[in-house]
Amino acid sequence: MFQKLRALPRNVWVLTFASFLTDVSTEMMVHLLPLFLANVLGARTVTIGLIEGVAETTSSLLKLASGRLSDRLGRRKWLTVSGYALSTAAKPFLALAQTWQTVLAARFVERMGKGVRTSPRDALLADSVTPAKRGAAFGLHRAGDTAGAALGILIALLVVWLLQGRQLTLARPTFTALVWLSLLPAALAVILLIVGVREKRAVVKEKRPSPQPASLPKPFKRYLIIILLFTLGNSSDAFLILRAQSAGLSILGVLATLILFNLAYAAVSGPAGSLSDKIGRPRLLLGGWLFYALVYLGLTFAQTGWQIVLLYVLYGIYYGLTEGSAKALVADLVPKKRRGAAYGWYNGAVGLAALPASLLAGLLWQGVAGWAGFGAAAPFLFGAGMAVTAALLLLFWFPFSTVLPTKNDRKN
Repeated sequence: MFQKLRALPRNVWVLTFASFLTDVSTEMMVHLLPLFLANVLGARTVTIGLIEGVAETTSSLLKLASGRLSDRLGRRKWLTVSGYALSTAAKPFLALAQTWQTVLAARFVERMGKGVRTSPRDALLADSVTPAKRGAAFGLHRAGDTAGAALGILIALLVVWLLQGRQLTLARPTFTALVWLSLLPAALAVILLIVGVREKRAVVKEKRPSPQPASLPKPFKRYLIIILLFTLGNSSDAFLILRAQSAGLSILGVLATLILFNLAYAAVSGPAGSLSDKIGRPRLLLGGWLFYALVYLGLTFAQTGWQIVLLYVLYGIYYGLTEGSAKALVADLVPKKRRGAAYGWYNGAVGLAALPASLLAGLLWQGVAGWAGFGAAAPFLFGAGMAVTAALLLLFWFPFSTVLPTKNDRKN
C-alpha cells in the first residue's frame, strides 16, 4: 500500500497538503461555532440547523455549477484556488459577529468558497491518476484532510485550556482568538495551490454542458437518488457537538473527543481507499452505511460522556470507510469529459438534502413555537432509519457489476 501511495503524482500530494492546511484552519473553530451560537448568542437548535443547512446547501449547489464550469473551460486549477481564497476571506467576519444573522452571512460566504473549489478539485484529483490508483488517491486526500482536522482541533483544545480551562460553556474571547489564529494556515494553503498545482490539460472542453444530468449514465443517476435519501438523515455534525455537550462533556472534553474522531478517520481513510480498489466501492459503501446506522442508533440511547466518546470514535471509522470511496465512485460511473459536472451533481444532491436534513434535526430536537420537540435522541434515530433505507436501495437497486474491479484494473 505504501509503495502505491509513493507512486501517486505531484498534484495528489499538493492537493492533499492544501486540504491538510485548510482543515487545520477550519477545524480550529468550526466545531465550536454551534457552541458559540448556543452559549454566547443564545440561538436555538432550529436556528443552528437553519444556519448549517443554508451553509451546506449553498456549498453543495455551487459545487454543481463549478463542476460544470470546469468542464466547459477545460481548466480546474484556478477555480480551485479562488474557492480556497474566498473561504479564507470570509472567516474574519465570524470573529466580529454579534448576532446569529451575521454568523449566517459569514458561513454563507465561507461555504460559497467551498462550493466553488470542491468539484474542480475532486475532478483534478481524479484526472491526475489512473483508475487503478483512484481509490488510493482519494483515500490519501481524505487522510490528509482529516489529519489536518485533528491538528486544528488539538490547537483549539490548547487555546481553550489556556483561556478558559474546564468551563462547560464557550466564552466569546476564546472563539474570537481561534478565528484570528485560523487565518494563517488558510492563507498558506492558498499559496501552496498557486505554486504547486499543475493544470491537467487533458480535460476535454464542453461548449454547452447540459444543465440536466440526462447525458450522464443511468447507474450514476441511481447513485444520486440513493445519496439524496441518505443525506436526508445525515444532518449537520453541529448536532453531534450539541449532543456531546448535552451528555455532560465540557468544551475540552468535546474537543478531545473530536481529536479521537479525526484520528480514527485519518487512520482508516487510506487503507479503505485501497480496499475499495480491490473489492469495489459499492460494497464498501454498503457496509459503511449499515455501520453508520448502528452508530446513530447508539447516539439515540447514549446517556454518559464516555458513551459519546466511544460512538464518536466509531463515527470516525465510518467516515474513513466511506468518504473517499463515495467520491471515487463518481469517477467510476462517468466518462472523463463529464467528470466535473458529475461531481457537481453529486455534491448538488448532498446540498439539496442538507437544508431539510438540518432543519428537521433541529425541529425533532427542540421543536418550534409552542412545540417542544422529541428531545436530543430523535434526530439520530431518524438518521439511522434513513441510512438503512439507503443501504437497502444500494443493495437491491444499484448495479454493482458496473463498477466492480477487473483483473486488468488491479494490474494497472
